[in-house]
Amino acid sequence: MEPLYEYAWLIPVFPLLGAMLVGSGLISFNRATNALRQMNAVVIISFLGAAMSMSFALLWSQIHGHPVFLRTFEWASAGSFHLTMGYTIDHLTAMMLVVVTTVAFLVMVYTDGYMAHDPGYVRFYAYLSLFSASMLGLVISPNLVQVYIFWELVGMCSYLLVGFWYDRKAAANAAQKAFVTNRVGDFGLLLGILGLYWTTGSFDFQIIGDRLQELVSSGQISIVIASIFAILVFLGPAAKSAQFPLHVWLPDAMEGPTPISALIHAATMVAAGVFLIARMFPVFEGIPAVMNLIAWTGAFTAFLGASIAITQNDIKKGLAYSTISQLGYMVMAMGIGAYSAGLFHLMTHAYFKAMLFLGSGSVIHGMEDVVGHNPALAQDMRVMGGLRKFMPLTATSFLVGCLAISGIPPFAGFWSKDEILGKAFEANPALWILGWLTAGITAFYMFRMYFMTFEGPFRGNSTQAKAELLKAPALAFGPGAMDPRELEQGHDGHDSHDAHHGSESPHESPLTMTLPLLILAVPSVLIGLLGTPFHNYFEAFIYSPNETAAEALQAATEADLSEFWVMAGNSVGISLIGITLASLMYLRHKIDPAAIAAKIQPLYQLSLNKWYFDNIYDAVFVRGTRRIARQVLEVDYNVVDGAVNFTGFLAVITGEGLKYFENGRAQFYALIIFLAVLGFVIVAV
Repeated sequence: MEPLYEYAWLIPVFPLLGAMLVGSGLISFNRATNALRQMNAVVIISFLGAAMSMSFALLWSQIHGHPVFLRTFEWASAGSFHLTMGYTIDHLTAMMLVVVTTVAFLVMVYTDGYMAHDPGYVRFYAYLSLFSASMLGLVISPNLVQVYIFWELVGMCSYLLVGFWYDRKAAANAAQKAFVTNRVGDFGLLLGILGLYWTTGSFDFQIIGDRLQELVSSGQISIVIASIFAILVFLGPAAKSAQFPLHVWLPDAMEGPTPISALIHAATMVAAGVFLIARMFPVFEGIPAVMNLIAWTGAFTAFLGASIAITQNDIKKGLAYSTISQLGYMVMAMGIGAYSAGLFHLMTHAYFKAMLFLGSGSVIHGMEDVVGHNPALAQDMRVMGGLRKFMPLTATSFLVGCLAISGIPPFAGFWSKDEILGKAFEANPALWILGWLTAGITAFYMFRMYFMTFEGPFRGNSTQAKAELLKAPALAFGPGAMDPRELEQGHDGHDSHDAHHGSESPHESPLTMTLPLLILAVPSVLIGLLGTPFHNYFEAFIYSPNETAAEALQAATEADLSEFWVMAGNSVGISLIGITLASLMYLRHKIDPAAIAAKIQPLYQLSLNKWYFDNIYDAVFVRGTRRIARQVLEVDYNVVDGAVNFTGFLAVITGEGLKYFENGRAQFYALIIFLAVLGFVIVAV
């Protein structure tokens, strides 16, 4: 088994090699490379498949007790400064490698059907492979510097993929928004890394945590300074994992093709933030104030995302706000010290959220034949309905995902979310209440999404409905009405360059798209059984760095089942209430959602306008920055340039005046000297 660890560095190299080969072909032999579309896809998928096979082998080895493997080499040195690079394989790394490679592999298979008619098919595969390589490199990194390098590569790839259709203004703007927002968090992360190195003299996660606690306990540094450095580090994960107040980029990232939406939301970019919190857990755990900040940030973000998701009619944006909410659960778990529970939800969420996003892509693919060249309508749930009879496989998998994310047993989301809520109740009942309410809202908006999309009559053939949708006020459609102006901007249109239209009804997606959905449905149902309270295999395997294996095993086998039944009953109960309300409104139509929206107009508008965060940020940071820039330009033009221009003007005038005194006559020079001396004498007297 040791050779497997010796060559584990190949896991990120395989997809990197695929991206390099295909990318080189696009640069050097563009026409020939694009002509061999599926051959390039096979090459890239094969490389990732090799990485996935090695990841499963490493996970199997770690489960059977192989010790942590660390391989480093000196990368740079100057005096006493030594920087190492390398890779590490431990329990957390092995689990994350499997999650990333499996989801990425299925997304790549799905992409063949989804991007079949897109002229950027090969380029998209190259980007996907580079994105996967960057995330895998981040996962195996043994220190903060190497994490930061791959962290930035992940951000760069997300920029390329979110703005993949760069000729569309909405996509270009979304890519810029994602990039700039993440730069805010990354700047904080960089400052935090430098501060921690200045304090502890190390970039190693565990060494930083141990030394920081020693320095704080001995009084050599203030707890305030340590807290500031930890908060700066947390800004990085807050941006990557779309936590308040840096959450605004993620819904706009839906402008990218649906496969990348699935990959970003399930196993790469947003997962990187939670993963870094887990790696930095030895630092955060010793600073209670920072842990509280992390917990409350996660709890508020979970509620915020859910409260906005209930008013989304764009199927992908609804899922995007759902991701923000679920990431909030994970971050809250980390903040209350529930290390294993947070990572367990990261794993379960990766599979059912990937399935939900790919399911939404399948719906969009099926709807495009009906709505033609208007890709925004293909994503709008108000022109869907009744798709279950046209797309049974997609509908079934989407229903599984809705049940899983809603926390209905025995689906995966129930076990992971319930564990987080149980730990939250032990830590702070206020956090539990916020998480519990969010669970009910989650069930409501997910089944609202399912009923509007797959049940009832099909609304896509109604020309009048489409026309009214484009011109009518949002409130006419009840809670979830999209601003009609959004429909004009264009969203996801993977077939927009070569759209087929004219069909009277949607159709099921090809096997390359439905097969990944059915495969992902399996872990969405079963993988939660690894974390049951009866015997928590996941907690016995993934445990806090400050715990021993024996302590983790004991905690995994000890459970208060009476408390579990009470907590589980509460979480399932609130979810069933949410599902019931959704069915009464959007399936059986016993309750009119538009009437409710009219009665709670301020709350409705708050949710519809995304709590006005985009408006505030636009006014303060976008237009405000431009205003400041214009004022600085005025100062530069009138003051700085004015001073420079005046200096030049003064030099010209004095030069012009002095040239008359430079006549070459010695008598004139003597007269000048005499007058100067006379002047000095008069002044002196």
